[in-house]
Amino acid sequence: MAGHSKWKNIQHRKNAQDAKRGKVFMKLSKELYVAARQGGGDPDTNPNLRLAMEKARDANMPNDNIERAVKKATGDLDGVNYEEITYEGYGPGGVAVMVKLLTDNKNRSASEIRHLFSKNNGNLGENGCVAFMFQRRGLLSIERQSPESDDDIMLEAIEAGAEDIVTEDDVYEVYTDPEDYTDVKEELAESHILLTSEVTMVPNTTTKLENDEAIQVLRLIDALEDNDDVQEVYHNLEADDEVYEQYS
Repeated sequence: MAGHSKWKNIQHRKNAQDAKRGKVFMKLSKELYVAARQGGGDPDTNPNLRLAMEKARDANMPNDNIERAVKKATGDLDGVNYEEITYEGYGPGGVAVMVKLLTDNKNRSASEIRHLFSKNNGNLGENGCVAFMFQRRGLLSIERQSPESDDDIMLEAIEAGAEDIVTEDDVYEVYTDPEDYTDVKEELAESHILLTSEVTMVPNTTTKLENDEAIQVLRLIDALEDNDDVQEVYHNLEADDEVYEQYS
């Protein structure tokens, strides 16, 4: 799991730039649409929609945009139909990669994702080839104030319902069961700075790469995330701090 927060913080800065072009809002609208389409438009009875709405609000998406996406899904507005697809494969050095998409054209998406893997020295694999390496968990990154506060933060996180907490140089990574994610997030947000928070796929093991090979993987991930149909990219890359600093 080492390096997970480092890459997420790079993404956080990138998302701030993408938001100016509307890319993030477009992806979030698709996610809201599919969640509402599958489970209904009431977040109180549709946990996936509730998580999607939290994610949208965290990205400062306007409420009008959120409501419009839900209304399209529930038939109150005309809109295209999106299908959820997951592709799996390997990046340079054998790094496991999962790509979650929402698309209105499966053939186009399949061709584009296959091209991106090939162009960046990766290989698209069969369904299930890497999924077993990941586990769906809630993940919150909290700014670390000082080593003296480590024990207090760990106790507070566990009492809030967290399953595990990992201390990095400047952050705490707090892991939760997906069902407990919202409660833990609300509890910790009252007194701590949350750098990132999401329900995601966390790797059970990581693949450590050095320098150029690690940067090749980061380029693959970046290229996949820039695709309009791609919602999330999960991977099990581990690299030294210098690699992330060089890439960012």
